[in-house]
Amino acid sequence: MESVMTKKGQVVIPVSLRRRYGITAGTRVVWLDSGSVIKLIPIPEDPVAALRGCSKGEELSASLLRDREEDRAREN
Repeated sequence: MESVMTKKGQVVIPVSLRRRYGITAGTRVVWLDSGSVIKLIPIPEDPVAALRGCSKGEELSASLLRDREEDRAREN
């Protein structure tokens, strides 16, 4: 997908992306500049609700226990 910047510095977000990420008029966004890439991140109305379930299936408890075991092994 490609957009063109206007003389006023405005860019149109393609409709397929607006629909996929729920971007509508009034949606707040954050611009992230990593030095070589610019990212546009929409801010959800309720950030806490948007994070619910984001780590589902990642077995976080098992990962934490492995990390703790590795830390113990390094300390000895």
